[in-house]
Amino acid sequence: MAGTKEGGKKAAATNKARYGKNWYANIGRQGGQNGHTGGFAANPELARIAGAKGGKISKRGPAKHPHLTDNDLVVVRKREELRRLKAEIRTLEAEEGWND
Repeated sequence: MAGTKEGGKKAAATNKARYGKNWYANIGRQGGQNGHTGGFAANPELARIAGAKGGKISKRGPAKHPHLTDNDLVVVRKREELRRLKAEIRTLEAEEGWND
């Protein structure tokens, strides 16, 4: 009967009989008290640094563009860098209020 609706109902009844009718409310409360928001949720800069580290040690390497020549890869990298710089400029302009 394990893993069925009927078995679940019997287990719930047993837990309530052993530990009281508030058993599920109490374990839910305890879990909520243990939660502490932190890590990447509290520190986006830490998430950015960790992502950069992971990207640097990526095992994929140059196989991302196997059909491209070395010259083509240089162009792709320059375009990616240009795209990143343009996004950074837009962010700075927005922060400084230059778009108003």
